[in-house]
Amino acid sequence: MFHAGRYALADGLVDDVGKPVQAVAPSAVAWRGARGAVPLALSPDGVEKTLADYARAARAAEVIGFDAVEIMASEGYLINQFCSPITNLRDDEWGGSPARRRRFAVAVVDAVRAAVSPGFPVSVRVSGDDLMPGSSTPDDVDALVLALVEAGVDGISVGVGWHESRVPTVQAAVPHAVWVPLAERIAGVVRSSSRPQVAVIASNRLTDLRDAEDVLARGKVDAVALARPFLADPAIVAKSTSGRFDLVTTCIGCNQACIDRSLFGKAVSCLVNPRAARELEFPLLPSGAVRRVAVVGAGPAGLAAALDLARRNNDVTVFEARSSLGGQFDLAASIPGKEDYAGPVRSIRAELDLLGARIVTGTAVGAQDLVGYDRVIVATGVEPRRLDLPGIDLPHVLTYERALRDGVPAGTVAIIGSGGIGVDTAAYLVESGHEAVRAAAFVHANGLPVDAVSASSRPQRRDATRPHPVRPGSEVTILSRSGKFGSGIGPTSRWVAVGRLRDAGVNFLDHVAYEQILPGVLEVSTTSGEIIAVPADTVIVCAGQEPVNLLAASLAAAGIPHEVIGGALDARAVDAVRATTEGLESSRRVSP
Repeated sequence: MFHAGRYALADGLVDDVGKPVQAVAPSAVAWRGARGAVPLALSPDGVEKTLADYARAARAAEVIGFDAVEIMASEGYLINQFCSPITNLRDDEWGGSPARRRRFAVAVVDAVRAAVSPGFPVSVRVSGDDLMPGSSTPDDVDALVLALVEAGVDGISVGVGWHESRVPTVQAAVPHAVWVPLAERIAGVVRSSSRPQVAVIASNRLTDLRDAEDVLARGKVDAVALARPFLADPAIVAKSTSGRFDLVTTCIGCNQACIDRSLFGKAVSCLVNPRAARELEFPLLPSGAVRRVAVVGAGPAGLAAALDLARRNNDVTVFEARSSLGGQFDLAASIPGKEDYAGPVRSIRAELDLLGARIVTGTAVGAQDLVGYDRVIVATGVEPRRLDLPGIDLPHVLTYERALRDGVPAGTVAIIGSGGIGVDTAAYLVESGHEAVRAAAFVHANGLPVDAVSASSRPQRRDATRPHPVRPGSEVTILSRSGKFGSGIGPTSRWVAVGRLRDAGVNFLDHVAYEQILPGVLEVSTTSGEIIAVPADTVIVCAGQEPVNLLAASLAAAGIPHEVIGGALDARAVDAVRATTEGLESSRRVSP
């Protein structure tokens, strides 16, 4: 149960009498993303009404049949706002000192406790660290935890950060389990209290139940909470406890279809599980007309289609021209911090094998090879777009695909194109492919406990698929003709990806026109007409993609029923969410 406070999306909302709804908060302090909207400071009566709202919601939850409620006093939402001197400027009984600022949190627990049955479990989620300069101190957080324990909570769940913090907390770039020491610190506070039996729950960047077992084996916290991993695979517990970790579709921490959408009021789903939140629209029932289907291309779109078809008892054959599956996911797994992208490919392959689907790799098929199939799904993906630029055929010019698959020679690098692929390619050049190394740097940069490194270190299960040498950021220049660096990356991840490159010392050069490539140099011109020679022992082209869809034309000519999906259909905005969604939807059209 949570109240967003000043984070509330009140745009366009009206109350029962048609009056525009305004976000409320402890004080009239706007947040960075509010676009000028200032929240209304809650009056004393408003505070009491909000407490009653919490109580009514908790009672409703128990009546409906929930097993427990968790009160969200974390991540910068209303209760967290009351606790913080940044957002609570009051001088009444609800503010003015740390003790009075945390009164609201305790009052919420008291109201909820009074509304539910005596044995009904109540937990509270707190931010172990707000990660906001000038906000609550660790001592303030510990005092809040003690007050909540004394108020009678059954559990303390530990999150971290605010949405507006400049420290990433849940993105793929954040090392796994790095925030566990915050929960362990709070567990120490609880154990020293009058109610040491209160459960302490760790969370954030835990995607594999073996991670959870590692954390629990440390003996400091009682449980581990996961959220996004259940969107990625609702059966994660059943698969893991049966020992079939290979079947678990791993959350990749992309945020694209979950957190990014939730922040803008859009329907939440999951990139690697496009059925998430659409289960009634796409029930997993046997196909009404079982068909023999060929899926050509084993990137995100093709794999999503093949998996849904096979789950519903169709006869499925997957053809992939390369020796490995995954397509753009296979490339993404090369990027430091994106190693998890290999997980869904492995799990889908394992499930397809279990379901009896045939997978043929290293084979480029034509229309003549697909005669006899009831339907063909063309998911042949994209290829790097070729630029018309003098010097483009020089031997030191690489496509991003070749660079990520084969590696990049030592020396200076100029990256043409500053979208998501360009930013990822730069990260590949300047960041370690080993998570333990990145975890140590993350911990040092953010002043976290050194225990965070050991908590996140898991080389036996998470290491680079293609380890590579790391070069100084000063040797890399990423160039843009227009637009933002990292355009196309989701809003909760773009600032992290670009910020990592700036921190590494990568050079950024925008609003340029590409003139020519020469040995050791990429020449560009500025808007003023100045010619700049960018050092470039290697030039990597990340300037968009073209669809690979010649097969569709030959299928049409042969009269073979087919559908084209993903990048093969439209490469102008290659988007893995779109690709997996199209894969699911095409499966239902091909075999209802």
